[in-house]
Amino acid sequence: MPAEWEPHAGTWLSWPRREGISFPDLYDRIPPVLAAMVRALAEDEGVFINVWDAAMETEVRTVLSEHDALNDRVEFHHHPAYEPWCRDHGPVFIVNDSERAVVNYGYNAWGEKYPPYDLDNAIPKRIATARALPCLTPDMILEGGSIEVNGQGTLITTESCLLNPNRNPALNRAAIEQQLRDYLGARNILWLGDGIVGDDTDGHVDDLTRFVDAQTVVTAVEPDPQDANHVSLQANLERLQAMHTEDGTPLRVIELPMPEPVWHQGERMPASYANFYIGNRTVLMPAYGQPRDAVAQIILQQCFPDRRVLALDSSDLIWGLGSFHCLTQQEPRS
Repeated sequence: MPAEWEPHAGTWLSWPRREGISFPDLYDRIPPVLAAMVRALAEDEGVFINVWDAAMETEVRTVLSEHDALNDRVEFHHHPAYEPWCRDHGPVFIVNDSERAVVNYGYNAWGEKYPPYDLDNAIPKRIATARALPCLTPDMILEGGSIEVNGQGTLITTESCLLNPNRNPALNRAAIEQQLRDYLGARNILWLGDGIVGDDTDGHVDDLTRFVDAQTVVTAVEPDPQDANHVSLQANLERLQAMHTEDGTPLRVIELPMPEPVWHQGERMPASYANFYIGNRTVLMPAYGQPRDAVAQIILQQCFPDRRVLALDSSDLIWGLGSFHCLTQQEPRS
């Protein structure tokens, strides 16, 4: 599995439905945010959008046109999905020296939390067919947001998610690690502990710790000892500081602040700056309209000197319990 910063053919998205459950009472605020995301990405790579049908394609084309986000790099595919979280229900692309393939992991809506999910689970196979790529189907539930790779053989994940019995009750840690080796080329598997408050995925790593190069991660930290995230994030930080890459190099660890708590209707949202997406030329960083946004943007810009780090307001997106990384899935160039 290539690192996210390696060259993309493009980025896959699943456009949300008004009838979906991800953005109750806020749907009309979401398409303009997605249009801004598409506009930024489509400057330098394809954007491949899953929609239900021709009528939905027409609707999305109109939104993108109104926001100057439609160009010849934007493709539409009639691949229906109930919800927009393409990182988790979409394909995982893998490569070797001469070809690409799709890994079609099972998807059960984060441990059967949000049925139905049959259409979402079918997306990887549909995309493999559309791209005429081999499609490998492991006997394992896995969401893309639960794994983070450096493209050289090191993979980071969390115990709270991958070892949760609501995904693969018949697989223990050793069996899960073997699956990751067999299908993703992961030779060095690093385990973190728990995720952040409000994360309904049981602790996806893409809200916690992200590779920014083959030896360096940024990891979310919360310095306030009274904050509910402080203990778990400190424990993850300490684990990372003792970890090594696949060749024995100690991980370089950069601390990334958490945003101040974001609440909606009395519920704390899983807001994190770590849920950024690395495009060919632009890094999309979630922002929340607070002073810590600028601090996080400076840190990430230093990590990606050859890309622009674009902070886009994620205050409404996060009501769906995800942000830009959760919405996207990269397709590597052939």
